[in-house]
Amino acid sequence: MNSLVKIAAVQMNPFLMHIDHNMARIYDETKTAAKSGADLIVFPECSLTGYMYNSREEALPYMETIPGPSTDSIEKLCKELGIHVVIGMLEKDGQSCFNSAVLVGPVGLIGSYRKNHLPYLGIDRFLDHGNKPFQIYETTIGRIGLFICYDCHFPESARVMTLLGADILVLPTNWPQGRDKVPRFVINTRAYENKVHVVAVDRVGSERSGRFVGCSKIVNALGDTVAQADTSEETIIYADLDINDARQKKVVFKAGQFEANFISDRRPELYNKITDIDIIS
Repeated sequence: MNSLVKIAAVQMNPFLMHIDHNMARIYDETKTAAKSGADLIVFPECSLTGYMYNSREEALPYMETIPGPSTDSIEKLCKELGIHVVIGMLEKDGQSCFNSAVLVGPVGLIGSYRKNHLPYLGIDRFLDHGNKPFQIYETTIGRIGLFICYDCHFPESARVMTLLGADILVLPTNWPQGRDKVPRFVINTRAYENKVHVVAVDRVGSERSGRFVGCSKIVNALGDTVAQADTSEETIIYADLDINDARQKKVVFKAGQFEANFISDRRPELYNKITDIDIIS
């Protein structure tokens, strides 16, 4: 496996309740990024469906199973182009409904993730919490972990996937206006504290009462921003990431004098309170 992976983060403006339009945009932008040599192409949260629904019932016609029609369509494209794609969508599974992200590659549907932490915002107000643990997916371009938007506020999310061996954490998101501190500070912190690459892809534009801040970014395993979009334009940003950088957890600032390993230096026996169900409100 080549240790260098070219990432494309597609900052776009999905249309609410217009799956056909959004899928056409996803197709076009995927082809553009593939022509530029991208190995992994990431789209925002709910890029297929839009986000600001007023009820579960309103959103139901735009939910799909996984696998389903849209993932089948993305599979064909990934097989044709030999690339990996992550898109955000709304998933239905029996009577349950989730905010989900899917990872598709040349071999087909690789995996999916259901948003575990739900804010009181948009469609998340009416969905079910994710019912599966965090996991990572082994691919030909590295080990990939998925989480969505609000999940990044909970450092345990990124840490669990790091401990599972993730090289790249992919975060499709819809950051609303007023949440610009998240791309400014949180994304780089998650990368730095875990020594893992993080790809955070936001949307732009407005949807009903919501406006989104953009600022999609790609951060390397040292916590450095290597590519970032602005606050309003639809664009694709690119970066080359070295998987080996995420697999070498030890950082030597000065040999024999200043060395650190944020994984092996942990003291998990002191962290029991993290999993205590008692809530401080």
